[in-house]
Amino acid sequence: MGNGSSGGAVETNRLANGEASESSFHKQAAQADANDVVADPEAPAKRARLQRDLTFEDVYQNDGVFDDEDEDSDWEPFQLPKCVEIKRWSCKNCTMANLDGDDCCQICGEHRDSKIISHGFYASPLAQDEDLTEVQESIKGLKDVGSQVANSSTAIGFDERMLLHAEVEKKSVPHPERPDRLRAIAASLARAGIFPGKCYSVPAREITPEELITVHSLDHIESVEVTTESISSYFTSDTYANQHSALAARLAAGLCADLASAIVSGRAKNGFALVRPPGHHAGVRHAMGFCLHNNAAVAALAAQAAGARKVLILDWDVHHGNGTQEIFEQNKSVLYISLHRHEGGKFYPGTGAAEEVGSMGAEGYCVNIPWSRGGVGDNDYNFAFQHVVLPIASKFNPDFTIVSAGFDAARGDPLGCCDVTPSGYAHMTHMLNALSGGKLLVILEGGYNLRSISSSATAVIKVLLGESPGCELENSFPSKAGLQTVLEVLKIQMNFWPSLGPIYVNLESQWRMYCFENKRKQIKKRRRLLVPMWRWGRKRFLFHFLNGHLNVKSE
Repeated sequence: MGNGSSGGAVETNRLANGEASESSFHKQAAQADANDVVADPEAPAKRARLQRDLTFEDVYQNDGVFDDEDEDSDWEPFQLPKCVEIKRWSCKNCTMANLDGDDCCQICGEHRDSKIISHGFYASPLAQDEDLTEVQESIKGLKDVGSQVANSSTAIGFDERMLLHAEVEKKSVPHPERPDRLRAIAASLARAGIFPGKCYSVPAREITPEELITVHSLDHIESVEVTTESISSYFTSDTYANQHSALAARLAAGLCADLASAIVSGRAKNGFALVRPPGHHAGVRHAMGFCLHNNAAVAALAAQAAGARKVLILDWDVHHGNGTQEIFEQNKSVLYISLHRHEGGKFYPGTGAAEEVGSMGAEGYCVNIPWSRGGVGDNDYNFAFQHVVLPIASKFNPDFTIVSAGFDAARGDPLGCCDVTPSGYAHMTHMLNALSGGKLLVILEGGYNLRSISSSATAVIKVLLGESPGCELENSFPSKAGLQTVLEVLKIQMNFWPSLGPIYVNLESQWRMYCFENKRKQIKKRRRLLVPMWRWGRKRFLFHFLNGHLNVKSE
């Protein structure tokens, strides 16, 4: 869905007086709450639309518009019968709806009175924390900490005004991209004594139109800015804006640009951009997938303006960064590598196949590692890093490295449904830290389970501060599907990076041996089961089968 809805296709709703404001760009009706809609006359047309037109909203509020075989399975919130009025509550941690009689979330297990927002992942998931003091001022205290740790090498970009970006329209299930994401991470960092404490703050600055025009079209920039005139707006059915969203997007992009400049110039060794709205789905002309401005792209160009000749963007968000790929797919000075769920194009946004390698002379500078299923964990990510990411990145030899750090591949995330742990993210950060002399900027993208994103972000920042990522994962083995994906990517990318050839040959031989041994085991197992039942009798055969004693071979 790299060329999704146009950034100019914004609908603005004048909620204060019921007026619909007129504009020069096309209007698009925001999707009404699924629970308030009785019938959708456009349902047949929606069934027929291409997979690339799916949005997070289609997955997030699946109301039967799609046939079962066309439904995305990564986000299926509990749906109550429309004819029955039942009290329910939304989980603070994952936003999922639960029946009023349940004290813990049926999806993530978080208690309905959990203090995850004020205590971060240090809060108990089972009940209220009586032994932990509140971190009431954790957000406000992040503004003026620049002088507290002037000798720190790790910079943090944050501004509390980004919390003003929120969905105005109240729906049955809260929008997953919500201000509490930053609050939970900030509370975790404050409680861990990291920030404020060990990191210093970069002053917030709004990105200028002159800087944005190097990434986005003028129509896109204007379509974001016009949202300041309305209380509630929608670019797509899942990408909202309010009157503060344009400011939040400018601040996020400005912080990323200044962090990149500070790191390249040596004023900071590395940094973490604690920003929202996210950006990697925002393309040249469109806002989509919760993203308004492409923060990673802005940071990459700012780094080059500060002196970095070659920039690596590593995107580990569970969704493919179609916007970032679109912006740089013809640029040999920026190497884009993405690890994401793809499933043959059935997972949002549908782009990011291994065959998408770049264009117009920049083939090989776009590397997609598309997982074929959910549930992918640390072993598969580590294996892909060792055999694809690091060999290509080392040959590219970047002057600066950016991580589009979505934490929605983390264990427990309701949209990603994968299994990466905080330790897994810490190890990936540690491996990337060896590139470009340690000049590394991590930018927050997605991630919608508060416990997962706060613990994962904390683990990543600890590595930036120089802490060990923990036990090694070098001897970990990938899943069968993970190995197949890596082989597929190597076979394609070795045409552009010849050093991958020996890696591919070695892995392919190991794969063949694995298939041969697995086939032998299956044949041996089948032979053991080929015992004539007529010699046993039904009851005796069933007894031996259920008790694992079926080892007698036929004569």
